[in-house]
Amino acid sequence: AEALLRHKELNIKVNTLTTIKSAQVFETIIDRIKVTDGVDQITAKVPKLTASQVTHELDWHSRQLRRLDSAIQNCNWTTEIQLDPEVMGDYVTP
Repeated sequence: AEALLRHKELNIKVNTLTTIKSAQVFETIIDRIKVTDGVDQITAKVPKLTASQVTHELDWHSRQLRRLDSAIQNCNWTTEIQLDPEVMGDYVTP
């Protein structure tokens, strides 16, 4: 049960980091507005994280998820569980 909860947690983290990595949030955006002759107003949006920081974290979480998947898969092949047949059945309209 703990492994399945950890799997869900890692999966959410990997999906979140993948979204952040692909969101183009790491570029620096600079706006320059001419106020008067010789005076410009410059506004810069600078990311708080670097792409490499997110990539490193994503790689770490992905690796842990793969390792956990492997352990769960191993248990899947070597452990037999007993279920009520109703659990594996389809929904029947009453």
